[in-house]
Amino acid sequence: MTTTSLPTPVLRRRRGRRWLTHLALIAGALLMVYPLIWMVGGSFKDETDIFSQLNPLPTSLDPRNYISGWTATDPTFTRFYINSTVIALLAVAGNVFACTLTAYAFARLEFRGKKVFFGIMLGSIMLPAHALLIPQYVLFFNLGWVNTYLPLVVPKFLATDAFFIFLMVQFIRTIPRTLDEAAMIDGCGKVRIFSRIILPLLGPVLITTTIFTFIWTYNDFFAQLIYLSYPTSETVPVALRRFVDATGDSSYGQLLAMSVLSLMPTFIVFLLAQRRIVEGIATTGLKG
Repeated sequence: MTTTSLPTPVLRRRRGRRWLTHLALIAGALLMVYPLIWMVGGSFKDETDIFSQLNPLPTSLDPRNYISGWTATDPTFTRFYINSTVIALLAVAGNVFACTLTAYAFARLEFRGKKVFFGIMLGSIMLPAHALLIPQYVLFFNLGWVNTYLPLVVPKFLATDAFFIFLMVQFIRTIPRTLDEAAMIDGCGKVRIFSRIILPLLGPVLITTTIFTFIWTYNDFFAQLIYLSYPTSETVPVALRRFVDATGDSSYGQLLAMSVLSLMPTFIVFLLAQRRIVEGIATTGLKG
C-alpha cells in the first residue's frame, strides 16, 4: 500500500509523529549546543553581565576580552599555542610511525608469542591510564624528563596507543594477502611489501589516527599538568587555569574568550576531516 492510498487520519497521525520527532531532535540539539552558545556569548560580555543575564547572546561583539586575555599572562598565549602545536605534531608523527609498524607486524608477520603479545596489547586498552600514572612519573623523574616534552612525546614513538594499533590491524586484515604473495614473487621482501603495498593502502586509517591523535593530545590537560610546571612550557589547556583564582578573583570574561580560541584548532581539524574520520572507522574490521 502506497502512502497516497492511506486514509487521511493515518496520514495525519504519521505526519504528527514525524513533526514531534523533529521537534524532539531540535530541542535535544539546542540543549546540547547551549553551553557552547553561552561560552561564545559570554566571551563578548562584561564581567558583571556574564552571570547576571539569562540571555546567552551578547548585545554587541566587543573583542576586549580576547585582546586582554591573549596578553594577560606571562608568557602570552602565543607561546602556549606553539607549545600545544609542537607536542601535538610530535605525538602525531610518533603514533603514525610506531603504530603502523606494530600493526603490520601483528597483521602480516609470524613470530613466536604473537597471539600472547596481541592479547596483552588488547588488554592494555582496558587498563585505566591513571593506574599507570605513579609508576610512569617515577620512571620519567628518574630519567630527568619531568618539565620537558619527552614524557608526552617519546611514548608515542614506542607504540603505546593500543587503540590505533588495533584499528590498523583490522584495516590491514582487509587487504588481500594475494597482493603480498604477488610482491614476493617479484622479489620484494617484508620491508618493501610494507612500504610499496601496505602503506599506500592505509590512507583512511592513517588519516583517522592523525586526526584523533592531534585532537586528544592538543586537548589533554591531565598529563600536561603533571609533567609541565614551567610557565614557558605550559600548553593551552593548562594555561587556561590561570584565569581561575581559588580566592574568587577570577577573570571569567578572559577565560571564556581564551576557551573559545582554544577550541578553534580542534574544531577546524574535525570539521575539515570529519568525512575522513567516518571513512577510516567504517572501513575497519570488515573481515575477521
